[in-house]
Amino acid sequence: MSSPASSPELTAALRTILDGRWADTRDVVRGQIQDQGVVPRAGLSLDDYRELVLGQMKQMVPLGFPADGFRTEHGGTGDVGAAVTAIETLGYGDLSLMVKAGVQWGLFGGAVENLGTRYHHDTYVRGLIDLDVLGCFAMTETGHGSNVQELETTATYLPETGEFEIHSPTSSARKDYIGGAGKHARYAAVFAQLITGGPGEEPTGRGVHCFVVPIRDANGDDLPGVTTSDCGYKGGLPGVDNGRIVFDRVRIPRVDLLNRYADVADDGTYSSPIESDNRRFFTMLGTLIRGRVTVGAAAGAAGRLGIALATKYALVRRQFDAPGGDNELLLLDYRTHQRRLLPLVARAYAFALAQNELTAELHELQTADPDSIDPDYSREIEGKAAAIKAGHTRLASDAISAAREACGGAGYLSENRLPLLRGDIDVFTTFEGDNLVLTQLVAKEQLTAYAADVQGLDAVGWVRFVAEMARDVVLEKTAARQVVQTLLDDSNEDTEESDLTHPGTQLRLLRNRENHLLRTAADRMRRAKDPDEDPLEVFTETQDHLIKVGEAHIERIVLESFVDVITDVTDRETRDALKLMRNLYVYSLLERDLGWYLMHRQVSVERAKAIRRGVNELCGKARPIAESLVDAFGIPATALDVPMLDPANSVAVH
Repeated sequence: MSSPASSPELTAALRTILDGRWADTRDVVRGQIQDQGVVPRAGLSLDDYRELVLGQMKQMVPLGFPADGFRTEHGGTGDVGAAVTAIETLGYGDLSLMVKAGVQWGLFGGAVENLGTRYHHDTYVRGLIDLDVLGCFAMTETGHGSNVQELETTATYLPETGEFEIHSPTSSARKDYIGGAGKHARYAAVFAQLITGGPGEEPTGRGVHCFVVPIRDANGDDLPGVTTSDCGYKGGLPGVDNGRIVFDRVRIPRVDLLNRYADVADDGTYSSPIESDNRRFFTMLGTLIRGRVTVGAAAGAAGRLGIALATKYALVRRQFDAPGGDNELLLLDYRTHQRRLLPLVARAYAFALAQNELTAELHELQTADPDSIDPDYSREIEGKAAAIKAGHTRLASDAISAAREACGGAGYLSENRLPLLRGDIDVFTTFEGDNLVLTQLVAKEQLTAYAADVQGLDAVGWVRFVAEMARDVVLEKTAARQVVQTLLDDSNEDTEESDLTHPGTQLRLLRNRENHLLRTAADRMRRAKDPDEDPLEVFTETQDHLIKVGEAHIERIVLESFVDVITDVTDRETRDALKLMRNLYVYSLLERDLGWYLMHRQVSVERAKAIRRGVNELCGKARPIAESLVDAFGIPATALDVPMLDPANSVAVH
């Protein structure tokens, strides 16, 4: 494969592919970032920063993106993909604005629309789009975050008054870290344990449900029974007013239960179209996956910004004379520096394309007739959202930290934005699902599908399945993409004898790894059924293995998306650049986990050496087009307008 050179044409072609289906939306948001100077700030007080961000949100309303996230019959325009893409693109600007907007229109608004019914849509949606109704998403508690089913806040129905009583019974039931609760929110979507009983029944816990609860009056003062407080300074995101809420027997009307999936009659009788408490709970949470998708997407944009800043700095900053020369070399001419940054560029490409695919799938899911949605497909998208969120936010966090270090002293100055960006991105690996918990969730989903194939097998049947049939589990999933299956058929099944740059070989290596980890994890966890084993101990001992299963799955599905996209690219120069990024993505993954591949005899020692050499060679090929590769991200000029990228300042101490 030839090495293309940087050019405006290559930049434009790559940007078209990265921008994807909602390119026009990206351009409008880029214009907003540029025109309004939406970039992280240093030196502002918390109050000033928060008012600045609220003002920037108000400037977004006329652009139409807040309305895009809501169905036309509820007062929106119904373009979910545009809404997600708009919030994602804010990751090129200020993540405080991204988070504040995401809480208002994605989390609070999403809860009202997806968990509510006509009364709630008519009462709240238009106002929350226009910011006349400012809200927050009050799920997390001091004592419970990821384990939402065990939240302690209660919502007890009082049939004599037709009201729910919202109450924080313990100090750990306090709603905590809630974006918007510190200052601006007037309403909260409160998740609480519903307690009710019909005539002649004792009040009974019905599980976690969601309620719209007013928390402040028009002057911004706490309503009776509500106590809010401010979380104050955090590690980042100073423009977001995170706060805490405590409820002391707060009464709300019965109609403020978001009752799409469950309702309480005047007399306290509980009803639901979903009989299983567990299924009802996960169905409710499943409708809220847009927030998870958006968090992953925006983190990815921020990560690309960090990578671009560091790569552009490496193209102006010089250090040490070349052997036999009298001119100092650019940082990016050093192989060690290339290795530091260019594999991250490749990963950014891979995840950006996978994110585009997920956004499109979410759009189709959330704009379809709710009654026509296949529950299995909905669950598949939920699993994919968890996978991409975990992988994309981890990449962003790693990339921004690496970018800061790669820029030395310049990278440590707030004026060059990387320290601010690193502080802002840090929490993305935690909120909307802790990454470790999500990665385990991804692994458990794979094991659930896997278990269906082995259900009822005796010991002999299990061994036979592991030895002869298990490889087909991942194969069947992979075959859902015809292009992927064609590439697999076109490659040598013996990966040791096949070309490592062949996409079929790459797919097979990642698929085989996931398959092996899946089989061995299932085998380890199967011990929990033995009478002499402690199931909790078995699970605890297997958690590290589950994480590896989840990570392997994430890497595999991202590669499949990448391969799929390249198939449709006809321009040779563009295709070559994308293949280069795909190869570097795969080679760097293999190199990072060479110990596993060697230990399990997936590659030989000679091939392991070839992989290490390959990373060097691919970095060398990517060096001439590095500028085009990062310019194709389409980051607004104002976000890249930092002193360290001025050539006159490139002599700063490194």
